[in-house]
Amino acid sequence: MFPVFLTVLPIAIAALLVFSPVHRAHAAGSYGNCTGFIDSLPATIGTQGTWCLRKDLSTGMSSGNAITVNANNVTLDCNGFKIGGLAAGVGTNANGIRADNRFNLTVRRCNVRGFRAGIHTSGGGGHLIEHNRLDGNTLVGLAIQSSASRISSNHVIDTGGSTATTGFAEGVFATSGVDIVDNTVSGVLPTPNGSGIGWAYGIYANSNDGGTITGNRVRGLVPAGAGAARGIYDLQAGRAIVRGNDVQGNGGSGSVGVHCSNNKGTARDNLIAGFETGIQNCLASGNTVNGN
Repeated sequence: MFPVFLTVLPIAIAALLVFSPVHRAHAAGSYGNCTGFIDSLPATIGTQGTWCLRKDLSTGMSSGNAITVNANNVTLDCNGFKIGGLAAGVGTNANGIRADNRFNLTVRRCNVRGFRAGIHTSGGGGHLIEHNRLDGNTLVGLAIQSSASRISSNHVIDTGGSTATTGFAEGVFATSGVDIVDNTVSGVLPTPNGSGIGWAYGIYANSNDGGTITGNRVRGLVPAGAGAARGIYDLQAGRAIVRGNDVQGNGGSGSVGVHCSNNKGTARDNLIAGFETGIQNCLASGNTVNGN
């Protein structure tokens, strides 16, 4: 908040004066911890610390990364500003934010739109991806392939439309023991491949042993052609835990609300509606399933 300082005037002269001008300081609370600022794209973060945005940024690059993280122990705080890649079009192969083999990355309050992948990490681990908005990315909103990481309280909307990679689109993709908690995935619209198939995945976890999928909301899955919708799809994870999610489909042929690799996976207390198969392969308990 902006501080407002008012001078209390003596009663005898208060009626003769108006309030002195209000002095407003910059919102130092938003930037006071910043190590440095990212003011143009593409950018590379090469030292640890908190790196901040202070304005909307855009790029027309169709490959590479708008922001590359090349250091451990980095926080990227966008303060609600945009990292935009829409100018590259639906054929883009560029990523919004990318980190490979890094540890302890935090990405928060970023509005990332129009990239092949909004935020993508691989290798390393211990990341926190929270309170971001991933909007209109063409293949996947969030792809976190880093152990012991957490994806929390993000809003992933209108993912899909890529002409560079066809056949599927994913709101959230995770591997290697990632907790996926309290996110909203709304709108996944894949481009069909040459065989006319496009699979729509809300949350896709592959080999995510040790991770949980809890308290998320998934809706608006629109497969293409002979493809089908998958609300929460947990593949090759023996003891997956899928709990307390709201998953909505459109009743399409072959659609599955929650999928586990086998009955070592647990689906509990989920609300599932609008899928041909509500729960597949999981050890199920306390779920509410409405196939209509």
